[in-house]
Amino acid sequence: MRLHNREVRQDVRELGTLLGDILEEQTSRQAFETVESCRQAAIDYRAGELDSRESLITELEGLSPHQQRIVARAFTTYFELINLAEERERVRSIRTDSQEDALADSLETAAAELGDEDIETVRQVLEDVLIEPTFTAHPTEARRKTVKSKLRSIATALETFDERLLTDKEKRQVWKDVDSEVTSLWQTPQVRNRQPEPEDEARNVQWYLQNTLFDVVGEIYDEFADAIDEEVAGDLDIPKLFEFRSWAGSDRDGNPYVTPEVTAKTLERQRSVILERYREQLKRLSGVLSQDGSRIDTGPAFQAGLEADRERLPGSAETAAERYPDEPYRQKLKLMRERLDRVGDVRPGGYDDAEELRSDLTVIASSLRDNGAESVVDAHVDPIRRQVATFSFSLASLDLRDHQQKHTDAIAEALEAEGVDYHGLSEDERVELLTDAILQDEPVIDLTATADLSDDSARVLRLFDRLADWQTEYGVEAIDTYCISMTEEPSHVLEVLFLADQSGVISLPEHCGIDIVPLLETEYALSGARRIMGSLFENEAYAQALEARGRTQEIMLGYSDSNKENGFLAANWSLYKNQRRLGEICDDHDVTMRLFHGRGGSISRGGGPMNEALLALPNSTVTGQVKFTEQGEAIAEKYANPRIAERNIEQMLNAQLRARLYAEDQPEEEVREEWVDAMETMADVARREYRDLLESNGFVQYFEQATPITVIEDLDLGSRPASRSGERTVEDLRAIPWVFSWTQSRCILPGWYAIATGIDAYLDDGGDVETLQEMYESWPFFRTTLDNAALSLSRTEPEIAAQYAELADEELREQFFPRLLDEYERAADLITQIGQREQLHTRDWLGENLERRNPYVDPLNLLQTYLLDRSHRTDIEERTLRLTVKGIAAGMKNTG
Repeated sequence: MRLHNREVRQDVRELGTLLGDILEEQTSRQAFETVESCRQAAIDYRAGELDSRESLITELEGLSPHQQRIVARAFTTYFELINLAEERERVRSIRTDSQEDALADSLETAAAELGDEDIETVRQVLEDVLIEPTFTAHPTEARRKTVKSKLRSIATALETFDERLLTDKEKRQVWKDVDSEVTSLWQTPQVRNRQPEPEDEARNVQWYLQNTLFDVVGEIYDEFADAIDEEVAGDLDIPKLFEFRSWAGSDRDGNPYVTPEVTAKTLERQRSVILERYREQLKRLSGVLSQDGSRIDTGPAFQAGLEADRERLPGSAETAAERYPDEPYRQKLKLMRERLDRVGDVRPGGYDDAEELRSDLTVIASSLRDNGAESVVDAHVDPIRRQVATFSFSLASLDLRDHQQKHTDAIAEALEAEGVDYHGLSEDERVELLTDAILQDEPVIDLTATADLSDDSARVLRLFDRLADWQTEYGVEAIDTYCISMTEEPSHVLEVLFLADQSGVISLPEHCGIDIVPLLETEYALSGARRIMGSLFENEAYAQALEARGRTQEIMLGYSDSNKENGFLAANWSLYKNQRRLGEICDDHDVTMRLFHGRGGSISRGGGPMNEALLALPNSTVTGQVKFTEQGEAIAEKYANPRIAERNIEQMLNAQLRARLYAEDQPEEEVREEWVDAMETMADVARREYRDLLESNGFVQYFEQATPITVIEDLDLGSRPASRSGERTVEDLRAIPWVFSWTQSRCILPGWYAIATGIDAYLDDGGDVETLQEMYESWPFFRTTLDNAALSLSRTEPEIAAQYAELADEELREQFFPRLLDEYERAADLITQIGQREQLHTRDWLGENLERRNPYVDPLNLLQTYLLDRSHRTDIEERTLRLTVKGIAAGMKNTG
């Protein structure tokens, strides 16, 4: 059976040709020939037909600023289009493998593994699993919203060509639309002319939830239910397995622009968006449920619900009866839509919460089943019930977040008016004061008394003052989590509990309306996990809050800053060890742990295939509940296309179900002591080597000179500043621009540096390659770590990185670049040897991808280095430089 009409080479060829035609039409024949000459020179060098890149470099440097800008725009636009072609190829692969029953990590394979277990085990695994993708506003998306909109239109046209049978006339019309969009894309500014605001970022996240995930989730549940019915003997209800969350519009860490007003608008918009989607679904359902009431018995439960709605909304009930005589389901659905219209309205009769809506749908489903309409329920009612369970009335629950120092300072300033020198107290004294304050009935501070406070402290108190109102208006589940960045002491968690207590969000021991989530990201915090969490679990006030939250503790692990502080290998080992340690601490205190993985899009920030990451977690930490961040360009890559979004969610669910099943069978992962010793040796030496690099005199200057960091800081990628205090230090710089800068220069050292030094130290200490090969073969953590490093190494281009190194002062270049190059070459050799393969990466598609892309990224890199080297750039050169950053990001399909 032929599923598709095209292949990726055809898409690439035709889009490239179209772009060339538009380039010539919109500029000149000379401009077209210039771009072609650069393109061919880059290809010829990669193919070995040229001995050096000198001719390409000479041509680029000899162009006028206007011509350079055209070249940058041409290659940037090319990558935007080729990315769509490769996205289409991913969809082809998914559909083909699905048709041939060859999809790895599918819902069917997960159901088959569950089918080997008794039904009670299956039921328990399903009840345990809850997957919470959490969308952040972290600024790594380099494309403008306008550009993304045009690209989606082109993607839709490619889908039409590929999956529909078209007449020649229809093909010409679709291609005419593509021509129009690409022309418009060429004429559209690629670089933002203003910094995005937090509300822009919130709307961006909402788009994916509203337009892709809302529909995809229902399909996933439906497919999984079918797979379970096929494999598991017995009657099973599929519980809620997913919940989406967001930081966009609520993450205050380092972003002064995320005000309480921004959060309030985000809550209102999200509720408005999801209610409109439910109205659409109920309207569609009304078109299906046209049953004649005189021929069926809807049952007492349905009739009671309909009568209650008639009493609640008499005017609307009369209208419904006139419009739908003898059609009880349609009458009910009309009144349900009216109740949705009144959510948050001054008029009475609206739903109090999403559970009431779900209850109505459940009653309709039962009534239909009693009338022999099981297929109607399966196809039309159950998907909506699952959407309501997943998205509630909030679309995505908001997590609040801020830096621990902000809470400390706000409390200190507020308590100063009460005669308490909070800053002067020891840690034990702070814990005692906060505990007593939380447990006493009378408030200690007035959250509204902010006139004499600093702006930052006033903002903190104002937020907590509004929190209780938000929970009253939108429901506790709409905004019920508070994450504390840089948590290092128990008092940092108790400070948030204290502020929540003062706002009325908690009333112990009966009620706690918020989960407080420590973010452990520094080595001090991670190694002190027992000191922090053990103290909290034994604290009288916190123990009551924990009890009120069902004895579930969410703990966030910071991958980005841990990597920036310790280096790739040491950070991964520290995170692995400390996850196990946290699991032990929670077990010791009879607490269910939910790990929140603060993963970025890039390998060095915890990125990589999510399903592999979930399966590589220590068994003792897999409680079933898992949460992780989705951010930047990874959101568009995973969730813009519905079929790819469905596949990503399918793989997540497959991995988490299997991981939970393995953890049930074997709660403690068996890791041989000699493997642990090997990792300790490698990680310790790797960390020292990495820290020595960062702390070497002149390294910060080298980083500043040999990467485009100064350009990236001014790119208007997101609403949040690039550094925490504006100081020029690696520690102060945020992890995203740190990784982004190295990625641009094609020396992706955050993803591999010091791994070779660590492995060599183990071998020099008496270790052997055979043991490392055995670790790679049998230990998912070690295999995933090396494979992820291999991906970063594969994307590193030493020759291009050398061009960036030439930008640095000669003394700095000679001090650092040979050191980086030596580490790269040794790491590449060692990983291929340990993995017992000839090439670095294990994915054939990556090799094809790099071969297709590298020759087109090279001219952008060379043009960027030329412009970076100019001490005085004109306005047009400055814009071209910024455009090369966008183009390289598109070509690398990665920023930070």
